[in-house]
Amino acid sequence: MDYIKLTQVFRNLALQAGDKIMEIYSKGNVAIETKGDSSPVTNADKAADTIIYQGLEEAFPDVALVTEEKLESHYLKTDNFILVDPLDGTKEFINKTGEFTVNIAYIQNGTPTHGVVYAPAIKRLFSTDQNGKSYETVKLSAKAGQTINKPLRVSAPDANALTVVASKSHINFETKEYIAKYSVSNCKNAGSSLKFCLIANGEADFYPRLGRTMEWDTAAGHAILTGAGGYVTNLLTKEPLFYGKPRFENPFFVAHSKKSLIKY
Repeated sequence: MDYIKLTQVFRNLALQAGDKIMEIYSKGNVAIETKGDSSPVTNADKAADTIIYQGLEEAFPDVALVTEEKLESHYLKTDNFILVDPLDGTKEFINKTGEFTVNIAYIQNGTPTHGVVYAPAIKRLFSTDQNGKSYETVKLSAKAGQTINKPLRVSAPDANALTVVASKSHINFETKEYIAKYSVSNCKNAGSSLKFCLIANGEADFYPRLGRTMEWDTAAGHAILTGAGGYVTNLLTKEPLFYGKPRFENPFFVAHSKKSLIKY
């Protein structure tokens, strides 16, 4: 795999998809349908998926591609593949919170090694470089159009005053009960894969998810967090979260800044 090309293509397609999503978002012409699992899907999901899928097929014709919006891809069995959620946080998109993202990740032997998470409404772009190190692209206010890539690094948590980040739309009793095991001084709510990115940027210490998620929801954020020195742990096996599982469904997990932080 040409990782320099991979990271460039991921970033470019995420930005293109983000532009299309914002075109629909700003005009307010959102068409909503309900999928078989009762989750919503919009015309923005589908438009972004088309841009990303076609771009990836052209750039990497020999690499398996799994995307949320193409049901036939959910039955692939492979260790190395690209995993896409063209609009993560559809409910946030519909509710106009701004906290939705474009997620693209590369999975190698069950591990997300490279990824991009782009939140077009709030203009935050997180990505890995060819070596898997994570950065946020930040605009230089003094020079219009110029940007720098700021390295991301998890913070050193204070076990007596932790900051937890939890789902804005999907928090449940089990997750609240798990959070109660910790000494939490600050609780943040965020939508989509931004939760992983907040930990990667030192803005939070951990994110527990004791509820249903799919691999395309987590893979890109997982790659960003790993590249910043963090972890995503399967709460059942106590091992790193693994990808390429049957039907691509995740177990309960916690994303965290330090290994020693986690309680089971």
